[in-house]
Amino acid sequence: MYLEYTFTDFPKWKTERFIIRKAVEQDCRDIFELYSDERVVKYMPFTPFTSLEDAINELNWYDKIFKDQTGLRWVIEEAESKKVIGTCGFLNYERAHNRIEIGYDLNPRYWGKGVMKEALNCIIHFAFVTMNINKIEAKVEPENKSSIKLLEKLNFYKEGILRQHEFENGKYVDLAIFSKLKSEYE
Repeated sequence: MYLEYTFTDFPKWKTERFIIRKAVEQDCRDIFELYSDERVVKYMPFTPFTSLEDAINELNWYDKIFKDQTGLRWVIEEAESKKVIGTCGFLNYERAHNRIEIGYDLNPRYWGKGVMKEALNCIIHFAFVTMNINKIEAKVEPENKSSIKLLEKLNFYKEGILRQHEFENGKYVDLAIFSKLKSEYE
């Protein structure tokens, strides 16, 4: 028997270099910087942010998915500078199936420095141990080689390709689906 995660307290972690925490209104400038960069949103289902209002709406969405108990989104704050350099989290929580989808993004100045692996290890542990998730899924455009490489480093298994699975920015896109099972984590 396990205690089900209740979506009351928002988890927070401190790693060697980062603080993984709930987003707050003061983060909106860093979130705007992140999502206004075309390189960051290249494989995402929206266009680059053009205003701080876009960033505020994003932060409101983080609050909404937590309140609706469908997901959690953390910001990744560089401990030394206190700058938010990325986000990571879960969405599409299917409680009946103990399944959840992972997502993440990072300011390009921090690419290739092991940031996301360090952050995702925290939330993957949380999903399997605290939320009792059985399966974490990741859906990635096949051209997003960096994201696929990260998932492989985290021992996610490629299940296949969802052909023309989403309509994004005026075109249908394929998504490669990866997963990691609780039994593979333990």
